[in-house]
Amino acid sequence: MTDGPGAGARRGATRLALLAVALLLVGSTSACFVEPIEQTVGTSSVAPTAHLRSGPQTAELPQRDVVPVADDPTPSLPVTVDSVRYGAVTVRDTSRIVAVDINGTLGSIVFSLGLGSHVVGRDTSTAFPSAVGLPVVTNRGHSLNAESVLALAPSVVLVDENTVPAAAVDQIRDSGVPVVVFAGTRSLASNDALIRSVARTLGVDAQGEQLAARTDRQVAAAKKLVPSPSGDPTIAFVYIRGRNLILLAGPGSGADDLIETLGGRDAGAAADLSGAFTAITAEAMIKADPDVIMVMTQGAETVGGLDGVLALPGIAETDAGRNRRIVQMDETKILAFGPDVGEVLSSLARAIYT
Repeated sequence: MTDGPGAGARRGATRLALLAVALLLVGSTSACFVEPIEQTVGTSSVAPTAHLRSGPQTAELPQRDVVPVADDPTPSLPVTVDSVRYGAVTVRDTSRIVAVDINGTLGSIVFSLGLGSHVVGRDTSTAFPSAVGLPVVTNRGHSLNAESVLALAPSVVLVDENTVPAAAVDQIRDSGVPVVVFAGTRSLASNDALIRSVARTLGVDAQGEQLAARTDRQVAAAKKLVPSPSGDPTIAFVYIRGRNLILLAGPGSGADDLIETLGGRDAGAAADLSGAFTAITAEAMIKADPDVIMVMTQGAETVGGLDGVLALPGIAETDAGRNRRIVQMDETKILAFGPDVGEVLSSLARAIYT
């Protein structure tokens, strides 16, 4: 993911949309924690670091491309669905789909439903091999370009409520193209509902049920990879874009959901952060003292890779830094949720635990 303007920060909104707002607000200001996070074993019978790997790790999915649950299923149309902002929208044609959101989740769902051959435009985050050759209709800051979308003559456009600018979404709708706006929340609790909603919109309900069931099986398999008891290690998700922009994820970021499922304590939540992403000082990072730090691969590259992350102020003085427990994953996968969330969790669990 690249820097750029984001959508309005609001409770339950997409963690990356909130992050984009944070980037606009950070400027030269840094926040810090008032109290250190106390490392305790709590109710666990093992120490927080008992099962952790030492040394930097790269968490990779078993395959880079999506795996469809069906091969070009025949949509049952027309369908009328509820759209955020617009109310009831009728979809009569899915032959030319444009799917856009900051996470790339919608595009991933459409391809996983088996309708990839119908997609004519994508966002910058929808970057898996079977989609990468499609025209991009967002800029590097994830802003939607209405003219680029309309030039593709779409039969339906899928976006979420955090897609910006809103005026571009309205322009596409006002041109007569059916536009369906989905909720912007990305979490395990809302994941199946989003998959089913997209499937319903495209007239492939049966494939939506298959995809949700497959995703649930993969999430269940991922949970079995977490030691029991895990030791409740404190895990921090740190967003990095160069040495001068370091943000710690907190409640509502999506990272907190992943960390809890992985048997950890989210460093941002434990520090009582109120925002999804908060700028922190080196002193605050030392006080947080996470046992493991997760980063986006592309963010790590902006500071020279994993060795560069370990050299950042404050990180070297944490337990994670001293033991080089840095886990990286591709930015288009780690917070996208959708059909890949089970495999994301499995890959992270294997990278974190022995």
